[in-house]
Amino acid sequence: MKALVQVKNLSISIQKHTRLLSAVEDISFDVHEGEILGLVGESGSGKSLTALSIAGLLGDGKKADGSIMYCGKNLLELTEPEFQRIRGKEISMIFQEPFSSLNPLVKVGAQIAETLEIHGEKDKALIKGRVMSLMENLGFAEPEKLIHAYPGQLSGGMCQRVMIALAVICRPRLLIADEPTTAVDFTTQARILDILKEIRREMGTSIVFISHDLSLVKNFCDRTLVMYAGRILEEGCTGDVFSRPAHEYTRGLLSSIPAKAARGRPLAAIPGKVPSLEEGRPGGCPFHPRCEKAGPDCRGEFPAARAVSAAHKTRCVKWGANDT
Repeated sequence: MKALVQVKNLSISIQKHTRLLSAVEDISFDVHEGEILGLVGESGSGKSLTALSIAGLLGDGKKADGSIMYCGKNLLELTEPEFQRIRGKEISMIFQEPFSSLNPLVKVGAQIAETLEIHGEKDKALIKGRVMSLMENLGFAEPEKLIHAYPGQLSGGMCQRVMIALAVICRPRLLIADEPTTAVDFTTQARILDILKEIRREMGTSIVFISHDLSLVKNFCDRTLVMYAGRILEEGCTGDVFSRPAHEYTRGLLSSIPAKAARGRPLAAIPGKVPSLEEGRPGGCPFHPRCEKAGPDCRGEFPAARAVSAAHKTRCVKWGANDT
């Protein structure tokens, strides 16, 4: 499968007072054309920062090194005016907090239409038609009425669908969805996932899907990257990663998923917590301070990738010792 985006040796640092803190260190991965790629890991693992770097939205005080290749361009080398020509049109992002991402003083229809206008569309009738058609496809019962509403007049689920409309109105090649189902009910969650699948099918859009909900990722994503403390510890086809996890961190995450067979018993939990940026990333495998199987060989260098299968690799020195 052809790569749409190639992330190579990406590192992200954050300036805090006089210190430069490492948030993401030397990660590499591809986003293939037409695939849904899942990014999982606890809060503080670097998932959102990685996504923001692809969208050119890291902001002040943050610096990205390495390369993010898209259509022959290194996105990290683009000026802001250059990035503005592709952001929203070719690369779009759905943020996890729709109420804080939408302008409360601008009507919903105008906010969706603005993306088309920014990228050169001047025909008002065509713009309105595109907005109305998209909102109908997103399941809005009264789009003509809704385009004149303000975000504060809508529910959380409706605002999230407005965010999706805003992100896909220009039919982007890459859509980054950062926790798009957070704080919505189960029915709305299912609808949002169906919408994203329809976008992938109809537009051929690649999707980077960030979520804490491993059950969603298992059933929604083609491939999965497992991140911890700014590193990628495991990656592969989602079915392989979930059925045969090869890193102790991945196993810990999967064991925390509620299961009917374990009803009434306490959920499994990984001891400890993700190290803060101020604490710094431990040497070797960053997970070793929390890993019950860690040994001296886990504390040296960061492990090289080991092939579990043709489409599955891990960075755990313990894999292979007791695995077949």
